[in-house]
Amino acid sequence: MESRVAIIGIIVEEESSVEDLNQILHEYGAYIIGRMGIPYPKKDINIISIAVDAPQDVISTLSGKLGNLKGISSKAAYSKILT
Repeated sequence: MESRVAIIGIIVEEESSVEDLNQILHEYGAYIIGRMGIPYPKKDINIISIAVDAPQDVISTLSGKLGNLKGISSKAAYSKILT
């Protein structure tokens, strides 16, 4: 199956959802290239970016699962290159 490289941007507004967020990311660990987290205490949020290389449906499912968590927003941006 073809895979794509994408970035999933995540905004964490609800600290209580972090454990669930990390569990989901662990489940998809085989697809994750890298992760960067930036705390932003001024706004009481955390910003996370996840680089992934996976089939498009896997990326969509991952982003959707993350976005369904309470106080978590996520959005995926895809590369145009299929591998």
